[in-house]
Amino acid sequence: MRPKTADQDKLDEGVRIRLTKLEKRLLLKRSRQEGYRTISDFCRAKLIKKREIRKIEVSEEFVSITKKLDYELNKMGVNLNQVSRNINAQQVYQFTTSDRDVFMKVLQELRNCFSVLQNYMDMIE
Repeated sequence: MRPKTADQDKLDEGVRIRLTKLEKRLLLKRSRQEGYRTISDFCRAKLIKKREIRKIEVSEEFVSITKKLDYELNKMGVNLNQVSRNINAQQVYQFTTSDRDVFMKVLQELRNCFSVLQNYMDMIE
C-alpha cells in the first residue's frame, strides 16, 4: 500500500486558469520536454519552487564570435543613427538609392547575425 500523505503535503486546493487551445498545447509540450508527468507538476515547479539556475559553458569560439557580432551590431547602430539624424535635420529629405542600399546591407547583416546566434542557441538546447 501507498504510505499516507501528511496533511501539509496534501494537494487539496485548486486554481483554475483559462488558456487558448494553442497555449494549452504549448504548455503540455513544454512540460513533457522538461520531463514532468503532468501539467500540474510543471506549473507547481515553475510557479512556486525556487528557480532553477543552469550554468551554460560555451567555447572560446562562441565568445569571440559573440564579441564580433556585438561590435558589428554597434557599428550598424551608429550608421543608422547618422542616417536618422540626417533625415531629421532637413525639412524635406529625398530617400536615395544609396540610402536604400545601405539599409538593405544593414538588414542582411542583421539576418546573418541572427542566423549565427540561432545556430548557437540550437546547439545549447
